[in-house]
Amino acid sequence: MGDDVVDLIVLGVISWTTVFVLIRKIFSKRSFEFCNRIVSTIHAILAVILASLTVEDWSCPVCPSASNSPPKQQRQTLAVTIAYLIYDLICCLFGERVSLDNTVHHLVSIVGLGAGLVYQKCGSEQVAALFITEISSPFLHARELLKELGYRDTDLNLAADITFAVIFSTARMVGGPYLTFVTLTANNPILIKAMALGLQFVSAFWFYKIVKMVKYKLTNNRRKKVISSPLHRENWTKPVLLPSFTKMD
Repeated sequence: MGDDVVDLIVLGVISWTTVFVLIRKIFSKRSFEFCNRIVSTIHAILAVILASLTVEDWSCPVCPSASNSPPKQQRQTLAVTIAYLIYDLICCLFGERVSLDNTVHHLVSIVGLGAGLVYQKCGSEQVAALFITEISSPFLHARELLKELGYRDTDLNLAADITFAVIFSTARMVGGPYLTFVTLTANNPILIKAMALGLQFVSAFWFYKIVKMVKYKLTNNRRKKVISSPLHRENWTKPVLLPSFTKMD
């Protein structure tokens, strides 16, 4: 890892923190998590753009695999994300709710991306992994932002849920296995291979939970529409005529 990358990571941590402070001042009445999610959305969009710009050949976006000395643009893209992860890890520790699994996730991601920079290998695979993991993040954060803005359990929030689920599933369960296969079969360090395999297992786990979430949301939304329909209300507001029984002599 060169000095230029280290300097970029330090500058990145300062920059992401500054962005958060500015957003916190602009949305002073909103929660800590709300402001942090705006920063996370900005990073996700920026990461996808930077990752896309580093692709040399879209017919083979993961080429060259297991390459030595990744191009400068790839190293800078990874450095920007490492800086964000360090910032976000600090935010998680000082936020309203400290999540152990989220903390572990950040640490593992920092080690994994940092290992690629230290080994000076597999820049294409790591940038592709960054694209796959961040492409659905804006919609993930939009779900929570909409809830705090008062759009919980609305059609807009449901649309964000479904969009997130579709993009996440396509990226993680179609692109993810392909990227994992390329990483495992190439001449990459064992740590990089372990990180790729672990990421795919985590993606499969979240895919399972997301499917359950979408199924619950769709069922719940359908039930609410049935209950709120005029026909349903009419049936429940009509007086119920009970049969009269007379005593037989």
